[in-house]
Amino acid sequence: MSHASNSADAPAPVPQIRLYSDWLKTTHDLEFAEYEDLRRWSVDDLEGFWRSIWDYYRIESPTPFAAVLGEDAMPGARWFDGAQVSYARHVFRHAVPADAAGQPAIVAENERGDRAVLSWADLRRQAASLALELRRHGVGRGDRVAAYLPNIPAAVVGLLACASLGAIWTLCSPDMGANAVLDRFRQTRPRVLIAVDGVAYGGKAMDRSAAVAEIRRQLPCIEVLLVIDSGFGKDEVPGAVAFEQAVARDDAEVAAFEPEWLPFDHPLWILYSSGTTGLPKPIVHGHGGVLLATCAGQLHFDLAPSYVPNNFGDRFHWYSATGWVMWNIQVGGLLSGTTICLFDGSPSGPKGTPDWTRLWRFAARSGVTWFGAGAAFFTSCQKAGLDLARIGGLESIRALGSTGSPLPPDVQRWGSAQFAGLGRPDIWWCNVSGGTEIAAAFMAGNPELPDTPGRLQCRHLGAAIEAWDERGKPVIGEVGELVCTRPFPSMPLYFWGDEDGSRYRESYFAEWPGIWRHGDWLTIGTDGGCTISGRSDATINRHGLRMGTAEIYSAVERLPQIADTMIVDIEGPDGDSQLIMFVVPAEGHSVDAAMEAAVATAIRTSLSPRFVPDRLIAAPGIPRTLSGKKQELPIKRLFGGWPVAKVINADATATPEVLPWYIDRAQRWRRDMDAKMAPHAGEAM
Repeated sequence: MSHASNSADAPAPVPQIRLYSDWLKTTHDLEFAEYEDLRRWSVDDLEGFWRSIWDYYRIESPTPFAAVLGEDAMPGARWFDGAQVSYARHVFRHAVPADAAGQPAIVAENERGDRAVLSWADLRRQAASLALELRRHGVGRGDRVAAYLPNIPAAVVGLLACASLGAIWTLCSPDMGANAVLDRFRQTRPRVLIAVDGVAYGGKAMDRSAAVAEIRRQLPCIEVLLVIDSGFGKDEVPGAVAFEQAVARDDAEVAAFEPEWLPFDHPLWILYSSGTTGLPKPIVHGHGGVLLATCAGQLHFDLAPSYVPNNFGDRFHWYSATGWVMWNIQVGGLLSGTTICLFDGSPSGPKGTPDWTRLWRFAARSGVTWFGAGAAFFTSCQKAGLDLARIGGLESIRALGSTGSPLPPDVQRWGSAQFAGLGRPDIWWCNVSGGTEIAAAFMAGNPELPDTPGRLQCRHLGAAIEAWDERGKPVIGEVGELVCTRPFPSMPLYFWGDEDGSRYRESYFAEWPGIWRHGDWLTIGTDGGCTISGRSDATINRHGLRMGTAEIYSAVERLPQIADTMIVDIEGPDGDSQLIMFVVPAEGHSVDAAMEAAVATAIRTSLSPRFVPDRLIAAPGIPRTLSGKKQELPIKRLFGGWPVAKVINADATATPEVLPWYIDRAQRWRRDMDAKMAPHAGEAM
């Protein structure tokens, strides 16, 4: 299959945001001199903007809607009241033209090299077959279908089958242990479980048959269990039906199947917060909100049908586990008619002998044109000294995406230099930030704007994003709380089981009623570019000067003697605090006086002497969530004396092996603190 139109010497496609702007001018006589003017219109006239997205992307409804935004309130906004939509219908309307042009729906590969290519017709057939099987078991609107699956085509088929029926999809990664999965699925009480009995990751085969059996045993609400035989399961799962049979039908009923029309705010899926500091929040998003926000996001991601001349052969890849919202964003590429490329496995292979070329080689084999991953992946590639020119076949990549944590500027410059060496001096970085809460981005990219290493190019269209100071006033050029001042379509409908909405309101609207507080530190530059400085609840405040942890990491993790770090400000019982940096030294290095001096110099030079750590502690690894974020707040609370069970959930982390070390270290820390305070306690009595 040819990807010649995306080679380095071919003309660049016209950006989608330019095509949309031209359409606004032609059809609505709206013309904007620069992006910021367009963005300002999109948030000042929410109804006009979102109606334009509805029209531009030809979103269909068999019934009329009363108003674009019937109730302008947060929470409780009413979008397109009266409309009926379908996530699955919007996907499958690309099937006929894409197949006619020879463009597949999905290209998939696992770390062992097994490869699968699904046509749009086959994706539709499998989804219809599964939907009919679920319907045969009585599954319909509002029923939950849970999945315990890796990043494979079956997970995409499952989502589309559920969306076709109005059933609610909810997914956990097999990276997670049974207890973490049960913490999630117990809340949402699924009727059906689709699972895999084993996975291969990092060169190791892992049996999951016992975990699947335990999940089924602990959830009597599950009436149907469909299991994929991976070849790695040690035992048969009792009562399981083969998933392969459920998707195998190819008859007249399957051919005639049509996804149901559903109310605009009918639930599509349930996502979960990280669950690192308590029971994970089950976040419900609707068909219409996700569809609308994803369409607007296609302007920022510059995604379009792979079968049209402007974007012929485009292939979208974002490396993600299924427990991360980026999996949903990746599948959302199908809404734009773009071929998506799935990789199942470790991006670096076995831990002892990492190979950071693996994902790049998959991209080269698959003809990827749009390559996304977490910021930590690109940082690891830089630290490993990768030379992409030695891999070959990457010249078709025209866009790089990063999220999960802030991308250090020097890492972005490294990536740009690598692609310049491949004949792509104009490589575009689409750094995005949003989250599970909205299944979309609040800050994103724009291929027409200047390169902004380490920053996000702009605020997202339709997202009324501001940085607020402690008085609730918007600021430019200084750090503030990331807030959204007006409704965004893909904000949660509600949390599952949160009958009175109190948990939802407390999560986002407790600080400023009617204003969404996202929980990140944000700086909006005078040029419109944005910088995320880390989570606002993990901010370092040293003598009145606040600093996001991401800025500290950016300063120290470029040092060659450091592999990874995490910093926490631990408050003492007498009101003082100690700034502790946990350090994973690079191979051949140790935490010694020379490293302490190098860290201090880097922070003094880049930030302020106030943020030089009081202590450096050598650590065996850094605890991270399944989406790659450092678990600063749980570790801070652990050292602050919180009970282990309240702040640590090993099944919800990507690095459970390092947690015992932190638990032991925190307990020793508390004993030392208690011993220091003992004489003072005696004096007070």
